[in-house]
Amino acid sequence: MTFRTAYGSSRRSLALVAGAAALALPFVTAPAKAAEHTPPRPRTGFETSQGARWTTEAEERDFLAAVDRASDRLSLRTIGTTARGRPLRLATLGAPATGTTVLLVCGQHGDEPAGREACLSVLRDLALSGDTETSRLLARTTILVLPNANPDGREADTRGNAAGVDVNRDHLALRTAEARAVAAVLRDRQPALVYDLHEYETTPRHYDKELLTLWPRHPGVDPAVHDESRTLAESYVRPAAALAGHSTGVYGVWTDPLTGGPVRQVAGDGQERILRNTVGLKHAVGVLAETAADPLDGAERTDRALLHRRRVATQRAALQGVFAYVEERRAPLAAATAAARYEGFADTGPVHLGGADNDPPEPGEVLADPPCAYRLDPRQYAAVAGTLGLHGVTVRPEADGGALVPLRQSPRALVPLLLDARAPHHLVGGSPVENC
Repeated sequence: MTFRTAYGSSRRSLALVAGAAALALPFVTAPAKAAEHTPPRPRTGFETSQGARWTTEAEERDFLAAVDRASDRLSLRTIGTTARGRPLRLATLGAPATGTTVLLVCGQHGDEPAGREACLSVLRDLALSGDTETSRLLARTTILVLPNANPDGREADTRGNAAGVDVNRDHLALRTAEARAVAAVLRDRQPALVYDLHEYETTPRHYDKELLTLWPRHPGVDPAVHDESRTLAESYVRPAAALAGHSTGVYGVWTDPLTGGPVRQVAGDGQERILRNTVGLKHAVGVLAETAADPLDGAERTDRALLHRRRVATQRAALQGVFAYVEERRAPLAAATAAARYEGFADTGPVHLGGADNDPPEPGEVLADPPCAYRLDPRQYAAVAGTLGLHGVTVRPEADGGALVPLRQSPRALVPLLLDARAPHHLVGGSPVENC
């Protein structure tokens, strides 16, 4: 798909995305003459070191506080605390609740720092920019940024959190403070779009694009939400990165180096506990973005700072595609997510316990005639009441201390994944109720 096909002729989108090319350049240290009498913009530890090192937790704290002081567009609050006592901070920018809400989740894996660095610097640029395009975007958009979704893992440079748990495999069970914080934001703010920033290890010649993207693949995701997610990934995020000079592809798919065609799939399934799938099941458009963490040429192998800057620049460029999508497809995005949120109240159609958009579920993974509810006994309900609440699931408590969980509700596709004993990652095996 060409850039023109992806974006049409919208001058607004072209202006938003064209700025991405400049982001691949080395960081500028000297202020422009016109701004020599204005206070310098806050800078991350990554920026001040020219990419030689990643921003520390203390530098992140001071950086966010400085941006907050300098901008009336930004508000900061702590939405959770990790096992090691580190805060999970949420930054809010832009329009009131009536606008389109976008959530950026940065650094779920602590040893994948480039997305976090991109989120920090882009947050600053949005908060302090005076250009017309940014003002227009923020007038109709609330941008929520979780800049460090796994601070314990980032401090230790580990994939998992302090307990070794992969946060991006915990968005169903919600056993970690990090996943619970994300779930609360999804429930309370109901973002229409969730963008999840990661990095990946390359396999030379087959799997070494600078940016890979993927959408929610679980078959329980509403078709319109699925299609909008794929449009975001393939017609906006990837072209924005390509415009800045970065190679792109589909996450989890090895390609033939000669033909470019797919060879085999090595990742990227429909597993419901992964954030990109969970948000789709909660009726938000979602995309996973992965940048290549390994050196791609001799220069990057020799100069680690150059490697680091390319990783962050790729993420920054891709983010321009997110903002262009919001401006271009605000109405289709709102229509798809709003319709999906109401669809569950009809309580019709099958429920899928497995499969993916490129891997149809087996017969045993489809509830062709699902129950109308699940009954939880007192012990089961006590064990999962808090988790159901964080997921926004409607529950009817019963006199004996148990509860009835109806399927006729907005997260209809999610309920059996949580409570049916046949679901691969269920919390408890509730008793199916056939007559409500």
